[in-house]
Amino acid sequence: MAGAYGTRFPLAVWALTRAALLLCVFKVITPPGPDVTSDVSVIYQGWYEVLKTGTYPLDDVTWQYPPAAALAIASPAVLPFLGYVSAFFVLAFLCDAVVLGLLLRAGRGGGRSPRGAWVWVVGVPLLGPTAYARYDLMVTAVAVAALLAGAARPRLMGALAGFGALLKVWPVLLLVGVERGRATRRSWTAAAVSAVALVVACYAAMPGALAFLTFQRDRGTEIESLGALVFQVARHFGWEGSVLLNYGSVEFVGPYVQLVSRAALALTALAFGWLLVWRLRVREFTAGSLCDAAFTAVALFTTTSRVISPQYMLWLVGLAAAALTVRASRMALPAVLVLVATAVTLLEFPLLFDRVVAGDPVGIALLVVRNGSLVAASLIACRRLWRETVSGPRAAGAVSPAVGADTRATAR
Repeated sequence: MAGAYGTRFPLAVWALTRAALLLCVFKVITPPGPDVTSDVSVIYQGWYEVLKTGTYPLDDVTWQYPPAAALAIASPAVLPFLGYVSAFFVLAFLCDAVVLGLLLRAGRGGGRSPRGAWVWVVGVPLLGPTAYARYDLMVTAVAVAALLAGAARPRLMGALAGFGALLKVWPVLLLVGVERGRATRRSWTAAAVSAVALVVACYAAMPGALAFLTFQRDRGTEIESLGALVFQVARHFGWEGSVLLNYGSVEFVGPYVQLVSRAALALTALAFGWLLVWRLRVREFTAGSLCDAAFTAVALFTTTSRVISPQYMLWLVGLAAAALTVRASRMALPAVLVLVATAVTLLEFPLLFDRVVAGDPVGIALLVVRNGSLVAASLIACRRLWRETVSGPRAAGAVSPAVGADTRATAR
């Protein structure tokens, strides 16, 4: 019975839900709202055609990704017997399957739990077809593989985190919870070496590898972000701004938008400051702290961002799943809140996106629930991580195994 619960049942649920996703992206079933697959069929395929000419999309401000993202955009070329769009969806499906396999394997044995696999099985379809229509699922697969390599293989973890950072920046945050000492030196060095090597290779291979830095800097406040709630409400009280398709996303443009964007950046800086203080004050690295810290860091980064696109939820679903493969993880409640936020995200995009753009009461309510869930998940994750590793009874009275070993060796 335990074996069926741990493997066969989640596999069956995964197969059914992923069949539904494939039917949606291949347009056998057409969900209401805007076509979420157009990013692949128009934007990604357009970038692919440019990349084939030997240059990054220098004239397209919507190209806002690190240089290794070109590998993800060009990945459908490995399936030349399929068209670009079909190949992309098949690769997303295969990455999804790989993540499930990694989580099922990681959930076995002493101190492990099948909860992580269930978070992934349930969380991805909660986002709807958007999950398969963005390359974020591929990045999340790299991040989950890095975390599950973890303390046992710090060099592999670091190399994967460095590669992930060159795909979409945020995987560099996976390294924040690595135990101090040799594991940190090995993983952080491997991450730096892999990232620098990739940047040099991409820069040498094609012009425009670093153009994304300028395009990303000029982003505004996207209408689904936390800061955008200010304008969602303010435009009902005379605010004179507007909603425009700007830099590849639907953003607010008008008075005070730059001020709110700067406030979002300040919040992100404050969140990183908290992570630095946490890192310096950790007393005990527990069995779950590596994944718990990674989840907390990315939750803070996502919640305070000027842009909270629907596909960003995949990052948090994947990291919550990796964390909950460890029975000692303290992220169960934040993971539930992320699943709630993911389900509401499907409602606000694509199902009721017109109401979000219009800023009517239903659209605003959806954003309040979604972003409120993310804020709550982030704050609870911070509190639990701090109590578990800094101020809690275990942290206050215990010493990290590595530190203890060093102390005993010195005593002898």
